[in-house]
Amino acid sequence: MPYIEPDKRPRYIVLDQMPDILNKGDLEYCVFKLQKIFMRSREKRYTNYHDAVYGSMHCADEYRRRYLDIREDEAKAKNGDVEILDKHSVAK
Repeated sequence: MPYIEPDKRPRYIVLDQMPDILNKGDLEYCVFKLQKIFMRSREKRYTNYHDAVYGSMHCADEYRRRYLDIREDEAKAKNGDVEILDKHSVAK
């Protein structure tokens, strides 16, 4: 997950100095570039490629947990839950 030890964080301060990422395509470009940088110093093997892919997927999962899930819970509380009909209550 994205929670590295505090003494390792200054190495990546440059990420805080990046300009705003303007759209999804630009975000995907940046993530892809980070994956390529990750692989730059690694042997080109399945395990390392896998780590590059799943590292970004785990971050996406954490982002979803911290932001999207909260937003969905707020919308559900505001608008009510989705009514689910069982197969016996659906008109045939």
